[in-house]
Amino acid sequence: MELENHVRRNKAAQIARERRAYNITVLGLCETRWTQSGQVRLNTGEMILYSGHEEEDAHHTEGVAFMLSHEAQNALISWEAAGPRIIYASFKTKKENIKLNIIQCYAPTNDKDGETKEDFYNKLQTLCDKLKEKDMTILIGYLNAKIGSDNSGYEEVMGRQGLGKMNENGEMLADFCAFNNMIIGGSVFPHRRIHKATWVSPDHRTENQIDHICIGRKFRRSMQDVRVQRGADAASDHHLVLARMKMKLKKREVKKSTRTQYNVDFLKDRLTTETFRLTVRNKYEALQDLLDEGNMDIDTQWQQIKEMWTSTCSEVLGKKKYQQKDWISADTLNKVQVRKEKKGAINNSRTRAAKATAQEEYTEANRAVKNSIKTDKANFIEDLAKEAEDVSAQGNMKQLYEITRKLAGKYKRTDRPIKDKNGNVLTSDEDQLKRWREYFEELLNRPPPQNPPDITPAEEVLQINCERQRLRNPSNT
Repeated sequence: MELENHVRRNKAAQIARERRAYNITVLGLCETRWTQSGQVRLNTGEMILYSGHEEEDAHHTEGVAFMLSHEAQNALISWEAAGPRIIYASFKTKKENIKLNIIQCYAPTNDKDGETKEDFYNKLQTLCDKLKEKDMTILIGYLNAKIGSDNSGYEEVMGRQGLGKMNENGEMLADFCAFNNMIIGGSVFPHRRIHKATWVSPDHRTENQIDHICIGRKFRRSMQDVRVQRGADAASDHHLVLARMKMKLKKREVKKSTRTQYNVDFLKDRLTTETFRLTVRNKYEALQDLLDEGNMDIDTQWQQIKEMWTSTCSEVLGKKKYQQKDWISADTLNKVQVRKEKKGAINNSRTRAAKATAQEEYTEANRAVKNSIKTDKANFIEDLAKEAEDVSAQGNMKQLYEITRKLAGKYKRTDRPIKDKNGNVLTSDEDQLKRWREYFEELLNRPPPQNPPDITPAEEVLQINCERQRLRNPSNT
């Protein structure tokens, strides 16, 4: 459930492939280096919730995120961005009245000053205090803490399956878990050493267990296993830490928008226009006979007229489908697979010489992936520019404007969370609806102006005929 990565847009697709390969419902990401907070949906269907430095021009450091599967998206209740080191999400489960709370964090390194570490754990504690004890809470992330195998004094917090010796960060994590009645999952389940080490040094000689998954003691039996999956590859020096849980998520009931968009661009074709006009005329004539009888109220008449137009659009034009082109080529994906195989060779090396050779081959494969991605990006931009020229020649200004925004890097994300008056992100549906209500109450209930404009009355009074009129035949337009 946790994978440390320098997540860029060009890496999101690679990480999404690993998520699907290991069937991960909620994937935690560290060191994303994205600024501000928000959510973005990938072409492959995954959704990323991210949190970083609030300043848009801040340095691209730290940052945490979640990558959610379709199942997790349906169960998502709310989420909260708590800075560049902490993000929280809540999900609905099949267990009645019990929610699943997941906290993804990126702790300071062991050589940081005490004030920085205390500030991190104080923010983490403030978030935990908001959560209910009856709900399942899981803490995951790059905690930079070595817990060791000696659990003396921490028998209720950890087992004896850890690696190495406990350091200062390990003590702070153990104290935090003891205060919040949590257990460090990686120290409980027995595995081989290679399935415990989560980080490998650049020279591949030092291995540490510094990424952890912790769970509330009340739900300890729901965690069936925690182990490292060394096969996952995203050009990171951290391995994937995977937890297998017994708790299942439940789809949250959400009212979906009934708005439908149709392929109105098809009306530029003369044959399609004639077919559309003929269909409307036939349906209109049948509807007009019903309206002439005068047995329907105004609401029923409106529904009948609306049905006439929507059914015609659906039959002749069809519903509009949004398909975003994945700019990563098949050749690049093949090179990613080759790089993954090279990582497997590193993991299976028996001697230092063999491991050094495998590492050189992996570095070369990783360089090939990066160069191929740059080429794909340039080709994608070039294709967009050619497409913009084509739609401009056709006079399609709407599509030209959309392509221009993509090229300029200012493409609007319609799923970005709403903010309150203080600029805090509102992620739950209830809070967003309250904000919209508050906004329109202030907008529509403003006091009258102190100096109203002096508008002279009209010289002539217009006579408006309010009698019932026969509908105009659309075929005559």
